[in-house]
Amino acid sequence: MLVLGIETSCDDTAAAVWDDERGLLSNAISSQEEHIPFGGVVPELASRAHLRMALPMIERSLDEAKCTMRDLEGIAVTYGPGLVGSLLIGLSVAKALAFSLGIPLVGIHHIEGHIFAGRIEHAIEPPFIALVVSGGHTELISVSRFGVYKQLGRTRDDAAGEAFDKVAKMLKIGYPGGPLIDKLSRTGKATIDFPRAYLEQGSLDFSFSGVKSAVLRYLEKLSPETVVARLPDIAASFQRAVVDVLVDKTLQAARLVNVETIVAAGGVAANSELRRTLCQRGEQEGFRVLFPSPIFCTDNAAMIAMAGAFRLARGERSDLDLNAEPRLKLSQETGQG
Repeated sequence: MLVLGIETSCDDTAAAVWDDERGLLSNAISSQEEHIPFGGVVPELASRAHLRMALPMIERSLDEAKCTMRDLEGIAVTYGPGLVGSLLIGLSVAKALAFSLGIPLVGIHHIEGHIFAGRIEHAIEPPFIALVVSGGHTELISVSRFGVYKQLGRTRDDAAGEAFDKVAKMLKIGYPGGPLIDKLSRTGKATIDFPRAYLEQGSLDFSFSGVKSAVLRYLEKLSPETVVARLPDIAASFQRAVVDVLVDKTLQAARLVNVETIVAAGGVAANSELRRTLCQRGEQEGFRVLFPSPIFCTDNAAMIAMAGAFRLARGERSDLDLNAEPRLKLSQETGQG
């Protein structure tokens, strides 16, 4: 089955073609730069950029895959969660194409897409624990089989990626914050003891608002010149505080569910410190730890196309009245909202 995937849940316009026999044939992504001056995603600007780039990205993905619209056998599209305006652009294009080509459409939950991302390059079979960590999501999910998910933990306030962006804004180093803090941290030392929020005993939930506030209070005590001089150490210390909690709770979840495999996904999964620490500590405890390549950690359509091929092969179809669901929940039974 040749499936076109479309992803427009936030600020990346992406299209990809997946073939069940040959694997990933193309993966086109347009990352929006309109938001850099604002230090965060502006929903209206995101929607307008998707409107401009959706068709060019689809055309590029088809060219790279060396196929035409008429070769497609199905279309998969993210319909939630995400920014409603952004979702509507991708969904409208997907429905129009499915209708005009007379091929099936299937809506994909964005988080399920991230769960499938690890499978693009690795032979992964359930059961496993998925750590999905990005600008909008920080979740621990038990995957007993593909399509059957149980949320074990979630963020109670800021997602990890959101905290990275906000701290980067405090440090005045730019946007998006995650890659910039990661790069800056490589020349610093984690010598500042920022807090780790583990919440009540046994909880697998996350909270990053406290460490973000601690960074702000620390900066308020320093002169601008001192902040600049200590930037690498501040970045490394903040990053270490976030990574420690992510790793500790992920390993706790894996022990609790008694699985052998851990799969990390989402934009923050591209962070070099998280990759190094989770792999090192996971392997020390006997877990197989897998990360997608960085290009498949951030939002992409390859994961949507692959998840779509899985659902289409099971006979699942979405009606053309499928609507965007900005707060779509991940169902325990089907993976859909």
